[in-house]
Amino acid sequence: MVNVVRLVLISIVVGFTVTTIANLGTTIYMHRALAHKALTLHPIVTFASRVTLWLSTGIRPRQWVAVHRKHHAFTDQEGDPHSPVLLGWKKVQVRNVALYRKVANDPSTVERYAKDLPQTKLDKLFFDRALLGLGLGIALLVFVFGPTIGLIAAFVHLNTYLAGSAAVNAIAHHFGRHPYANGAGNLQWLALLTAGEGLHNNHHAAPTSARLSHRWYELDPGWWLIKVLSTTRLAKVRLATVRLKNSAHRVGV
Repeated sequence: MVNVVRLVLISIVVGFTVTTIANLGTTIYMHRALAHKALTLHPIVTFASRVTLWLSTGIRPRQWVAVHRKHHAFTDQEGDPHSPVLLGWKKVQVRNVALYRKVANDPSTVERYAKDLPQTKLDKLFFDRALLGLGLGIALLVFVFGPTIGLIAAFVHLNTYLAGSAAVNAIAHHFGRHPYANGAGNLQWLALLTAGEGLHNNHHAAPTSARLSHRWYELDPGWWLIKVLSTTRLAKVRLATVRLKNSAHRVGV
């Protein structure tokens, strides 16, 4: 019994660790660097991000970027791929993957919103093969930790990553603090689980900012890693300070 509990606990820790790595790659590479050009990453960091996201999520970055940019273009209006205002937050939470795939698999969406991210030779050979990446990722977990821990960790990671991503689109567009006048909310607990993405009200107020925390008490793990990368010259932040978009204004704390 003790050994079983130990195996489960180790599996959960490994699964959450993989999810944390995937969340950091999602928020820093796909979201802040690619989608909003808030920072530039060194080629080594870019390649490492691509490989880890391929193995842990199977996501095609240009599709993710296209969906996210369309979300900003039509936030909570007709055309938004995953608006809780239009669909209800519970539906977005449960069907987030299906809503994402519907828009991501539309070539016209990718062509319009991610034309600066053309398909590369490595995409054709490896990174566009989602099942291959996920299969290799699971195989790597099994090889390193054994079949029991590896498979349970993969299950934990899959569910926590998908639930966290859905929560940013659903819960963080329905609940939370609204220091700025937009429909998104700040949820610190979600920010800790998603490497900063839960500070969603701040993001919609200043989408080109690499830093999602605007106040001293807000915690943005993604920004902490960006600072480390900047110090080691592996990243360059475009804007030194938070710059609110023209329509953003404070409404409270």
